[in-house]
Amino acid sequence: MDKDLKTKTPEELTEIVVEYGGKQYVAKYVFTYLHQHNINDINLMTTLSKDMRKKFIDDGYYITQLKIEDKLSDPDGTVKYLFETPDGNKIESVLLDENGRKTICVSTQVGCRLGCKFCATGALGFVRNLTAGEIIDEVSAICVDSGCKVNNVVYMGMGEPLENYDNTLRAVRIFASDIGKQIGFRRQTISTVGIPEGIKKLADEDIFPRLAVSLHAADENVRKEIVPAANKYSLKELSTAMKYYNEKTGRRITIEYCMIDGINDSFELARKLIQFARPLKAGINLIEYNPHPGSDFQPANRDQIKTFKDMLMQAGFETIIRFRRGQSIKAACGQLGADRLTKKEQ
Repeated sequence: MDKDLKTKTPEELTEIVVEYGGKQYVAKYVFTYLHQHNINDINLMTTLSKDMRKKFIDDGYYITQLKIEDKLSDPDGTVKYLFETPDGNKIESVLLDENGRKTICVSTQVGCRLGCKFCATGALGFVRNLTAGEIIDEVSAICVDSGCKVNNVVYMGMGEPLENYDNTLRAVRIFASDIGKQIGFRRQTISTVGIPEGIKKLADEDIFPRLAVSLHAADENVRKEIVPAANKYSLKELSTAMKYYNEKTGRRITIEYCMIDGINDSFELARKLIQFARPLKAGINLIEYNPHPGSDFQPANRDQIKTFKDMLMQAGFETIIRFRRGQSIKAACGQLGADRLTKKEQ
């Protein structure tokens, strides 16, 4: 049994508190201590009697706490955090400020097994899944350090969220609680490289966070070149899963498309993207590629990106260009873990 109190829902905490002789309403205060006041020490939960706190600790209950090992700031306001997990692994998270709205980009794994060619995290390899408590504490630790109230959480950091499905969904539910951080489901976005069974499973849930699919090419051969997972999951399988999600949830999907010079930025591939997206309820984000050590790719020309966007807009797709942010601190899309790649090469 997982004894990390940070991973418990209000209902689970109620069961635990009652089992230890406490009143049901006390569990609500415990949850609030954990997720509004960001308490990381059971002894500071003074709503619990001293005896109950001691019993919790004696029986192995604990509260996950990440250690901030480093913090880097970019002139554009982006802040990158390097965390150390309790077992000594390293993960990165990013705080973004968009006109006063705070978004935290969280990691769901230590490393990643999928190895996308444009992504620094994939080059690090996979170590393990993060626990729900560790995912949650990325947000809690940043809130404490920055003093900010977070508006949005995006699961777009290190790792593939749908390969750590249960822990990611548990974090989503806990963030959304009205006695916790109150980050509603529609203000949380799960980003996947495109795992069909995971997308369908998400569609069958009773909650609907936003979904983003990292497509990056609507041509089978080009996608296989830059997204190795495409060798396992075809575009047809991915399209079927995305249609299922649309139909089951009624929600729009965001298609993410990283613009790489000479690889996926041609007008022919723009037309293939239009053809792929036509049956879907979807918007499109064009992401300027962010270089990192170990990759020879270069970002597409900005004029090319703008023309690519115009083609999509003319075809009727809402399209946003996301130019590089956090570049100087390697906090941009696809750059998390890049500092450690540099150290590896040295």
